[in-house]
Amino acid sequence: MPNELERPTGVVVCPEVAAGAWLAAPDPAVVLDAGGLLESVNEAAALLFPGAGIGRPAAAVLPAWLAGAGSAVPVSGQVDGRSFTAHPVRHEDGRVSWWLVEDTGLRLERERAAFLGEASNALLSSLNLKRCMEVTAELSARHLADAAVVISPVTRRRHPMTSCVRGGRPQHAELLMNPADVPGLSEALQGFPPVPSRWLDPQHAPAWLVPEGFGEVGSIVVTPLPGQGVPAGALILLRHREREPFADSEEDFARLFAARAGAAMAAARLFAEQTSITEALMRELLPPVLPEVAGVEFAGGYRASQDTDRVGGDFYDVHPALAGGEETLAILGDVCGKGLEAAVLTGKVRNTLHALLPLAEDHHRMLGLLNGALLNSHNTRFVTLVLASVARDGTGVRLRLTSAGHPPPLVVRADGRVEEVPTAGTVIGVLPEIESISAEARLEPGESCLLFTDGIIEAKGGPLGETMFGEERLRRVLGECAGMPAEAVAERVQMLASEWAGRNPHDDMAVLVITAPRGQHLTAVGGLGRGRYTT
Repeated sequence: MPNELERPTGVVVCPEVAAGAWLAAPDPAVVLDAGGLLESVNEAAALLFPGAGIGRPAAAVLPAWLAGAGSAVPVSGQVDGRSFTAHPVRHEDGRVSWWLVEDTGLRLERERAAFLGEASNALLSSLNLKRCMEVTAELSARHLADAAVVISPVTRRRHPMTSCVRGGRPQHAELLMNPADVPGLSEALQGFPPVPSRWLDPQHAPAWLVPEGFGEVGSIVVTPLPGQGVPAGALILLRHREREPFADSEEDFARLFAARAGAAMAAARLFAEQTSITEALMRELLPPVLPEVAGVEFAGGYRASQDTDRVGGDFYDVHPALAGGEETLAILGDVCGKGLEAAVLTGKVRNTLHALLPLAEDHHRMLGLLNGALLNSHNTRFVTLVLASVARDGTGVRLRLTSAGHPPPLVVRADGRVEEVPTAGTVIGVLPEIESISAEARLEPGESCLLFTDGIIEAKGGPLGETMFGEERLRRVLGECAGMPAEAVAERVQMLASEWAGRNPHDDMAVLVITAPRGQHLTAVGGLGRGRYTT
């Protein structure tokens, strides 16, 4: 026994006190002589190293990480699954005292914190519900149990389920099952607190719960996956019979992980629901597939102000003549503003005009009723548009057009001349009374009428990016389209205006082309597509 011992703090005590403190110290401590032989062991160290004997080599008694360590800095390692940090105290005669401080709990907390960080990053990397369930099951099987099962709330009378065995790949299924078959599962799916695992009998686990080839279940944990006000599902952890049952601390940690997984699954489900709603609404706001009208070609083109947007404030529609009528009504309009808010009003305007189709022969009355509908709503935006009543007239097409605050339509003749249709009127949704002037035009075979929004002529580009596309440039482009089918005219006008704007900010762009066919165009053979139709 040494005459005096130093703790890692460097405090020196008298031999009598040192001897008692040495033996009764709660931390394991050993003394090695200059040759690396075990010279002394306190009571805590004797329990930790049962084979320790005075005079034995350190390599035969101590773990390799400690026996082979120098005496300059602390070292860390494990003994029987417990984590320790050994602090050296060097003596003048070459002896070394090692004091071992257990930090198992700290190491475990660090590992768990690292795992939760990894889990959060993995779960938040996707807003896909199926992928979130895969990540939850895979991480749970790898870090928390031998296998994991993630169950979502019932959908169409079935429960979506993802299971994973440690080292395996997640498997998906939809089960028509009774949650009451697993004690605590019904409660977990409703968001109630979990049932302690010691109350669950693994022998009564239903066959659908145990992954194929898993073996005999030794313990089960069922914990809810809390969502954002609504339960996101339940997490079931399975452990083999050969392993120790789940400890209380493990169940508590599983609930911490489940809280993160549930939040991610709830966000993914909400995103999926919102996407579904958006898609349903978007289908009503997107430019339509133009209907077939015998003897007349129609083609439309649309580009939103932002490349990431699919809808905006510009729109067009073609409504075939009602029973007993002769004229098809073509409409092109522009709602003030851009983006989703403008698109919502666009939908209202289109629906209102559709309801007013029985009055399509009277453009002024139709526009007046639309004006009243907008004035009586909470919207403060206005609308400009052009109405075009179209009818086959012998070999050509007869047009009756009315503008309401919109740029007047242009007609390209067979010889390339471009004429402006003399129609004008006030914008819709501003004044109690509107004024409008209608005009008529006739298209001979190969001639077209172009309806366009101001996004075309106001698109800025050129060498300095500040020159508008302008009506003169539009007239030149349109003059080059003489004799082309409607689809080709629409595509060329829209393409050149878009190229002119380049990456510069621009308004929504929309065009609608009405053409009197000249012979058989290729577009009449090639099938249908969004935004145009021809016969």
